[in-house]
Amino acid sequence: MRAMTYSEYGEPNTLELNELELPKVAPGAVLIKVERASVNPVDWKVLSGGLDPLIDVVFPAIPGWDVSGVIEQVGPDVPEFSAGDRVASYARKEFIHGGTYAEYVAVPAVDVAPIPDGVDFDSAAGLPLAGLTAQRALETLEVTSSDTLLIHAASGGVGYLAAQLAVERGATVLGTASEKNHEKLRALGVTPLSYGEGLADRVREVSAEGVTTVADFVGDVLEDTLAVLTEGGRHISVADPSVEEHGGHWVWVRPDGARLQTLLELVAADTLRVEVDRVFPLEEAAAAMEANQSGSNGKIIIDTTR
Repeated sequence: MRAMTYSEYGEPNTLELNELELPKVAPGAVLIKVERASVNPVDWKVLSGGLDPLIDVVFPAIPGWDVSGVIEQVGPDVPEFSAGDRVASYARKEFIHGGTYAEYVAVPAVDVAPIPDGVDFDSAAGLPLAGLTAQRALETLEVTSSDTLLIHAASGGVGYLAAQLAVERGATVLGTASEKNHEKLRALGVTPLSYGEGLADRVREVSAEGVTTVADFVGDVLEDTLAVLTEGGRHISVADPSVEEHGGHWVWVRPDGARLQTLLELVAADTLRVEVDRVFPLEEAAAAMEANQSGSNGKIIIDTTR
């Protein structure tokens, strides 16, 4: 199979297109013929060695944790799936080695979800990591219709999905974004706020008592979070572990096929929208990573069939 690999930590330009043997399919696992992978910031952070203190790596490594595709083969004792099923997965494993920037990937069946009719491979590939992160953040915060939620980076990959899910829960949602993305947030029913100095004042202009919940999807905003959080309020961050020193939670997404299935069903029902910016062929995965690094208006997708 064709796969993008790296043999040492480095920048995106260290990726090389190689021919590898097909992954083995263990009991309780499935082999997915990859149609699409998507790029997340964690991909190039892993490539640079940024997660080395947390996760072991076996070189040569294939990057990527998001996948949509078709089941090629099921391992022993996997009655819930069959060859030919359209599926998606957040395919993070216990160590870095066999990722999704490849024509095939083996994944534990428990981490796999069927793609409903009407959901395309691009949207399905762009959903797993970002969608599950957004979902876990809101579950940790226990967001309800009685909450006013501030989302830092509400137009980003995770924040945009979290904003939609929070609005669906009936919460009043405020979201920080660059000016060019304010109208996009208004269209969701979110009150947009500009980043930067004076944010706490801007929050109180629209919510005089502050906010009951805060979701940080960017980092380096703890001072603003604490300034606007009401007494007894809840806050999480996916980027700043120091929130735990201030009563918050540092959230890490987990692979979960069942939860991913609920998100895919929301996409199928037009309740949740995955924005896709650009699609790159597999051999241009380095350029796809660089596009994600420089900032994109939606998900960066890799088409492994090209």
